Amino acid sequence: MKFKTPKLTVVGAGPGDIDLITVKAIKVLKTADVVLYDALVNEELLGFVNPKAELIFVGKRRGCYIYQQEQINELIVARAKTHGHVVRLKGGDPFVFGRGAEEMEYAASFGLETAVVPGISSSLAVAAFQNIPLTKRGSSESFWVITGTTKEHKISSDIELAAKSNATVVVLMGMRKLPQIVQLFQAEGKRNLPVAIIQNGTRVNEKVGIGTVDTIEKIVIENELRNPAIIVLGDVVKHRQAILEVQLQYENGPKR
Repeated sequence: MKFKTPKLTVVGAGPGDIDLITVKAIKVLKTADVVLYDALVNEELLGFVNPKAELIFVGKRRGCYIYQQEQINELIVARAKTHGHVVRLKGGDPFVFGRGAEEMEYAASFGLETAVVPGISSSLAVAAFQNIPLTKRGSSESFWVITGTTKEHKISSDIELAAKSNATVVVLMGMRKLPQIVQLFQAEGKRNLPVAIIQNGTRVNEKVGIGTVDTIEKIVIENELRNPAIIVLGDVVKHRQAILEVQLQYENGPKR
């Protein structure tokens, strides 16, 4: 059997729509000997994988972990040493709350070659698919991307800081902390700030709820919104409705 250099490539699979994976990522999947993939990865993307490669699901099902992170790290090293090229396929971008950096450090400590292929982050693309820009002249000069839940399972203290700013705030993994997020923005006098919650963003089963800081919890219940979802808070959320109104006016009005 020909010896293969043990290698790990951490690959971003994008936010869900299979067309939003990069060309480079597809090229890497075709060279994989083993692919470890997460629950947020669209499984249609596995059609791009080398047909001889071993596929291993390492995500969560029904809220339960198939593998703990330490086990995934060990599996990466073990498979790389026995099979060669391991591709760790992750939803979104592996360096945006994806733990890709941790896995690369662990692999490198065992002598594996490491590489990364960036992916399109859900923090950007999911909002964009709903015509919500994260920055817009006159509305938002910057944006925060924050995890809603820290490794201690607490709300991130950065959300309180972000609530004090005029920036757009994007919260990932924050649905279980939504009541606390709402309270922080209410405390800053931002009860009427527009909010969007987008579940399964860019996928065919995408669901959207639009409201304000004061109304969003009720809208979540009415629309049965749940994880995986992102929360977008800021005046830029108004752009979505503005575009719809302009399109409607064009369709109903005299054509230029």
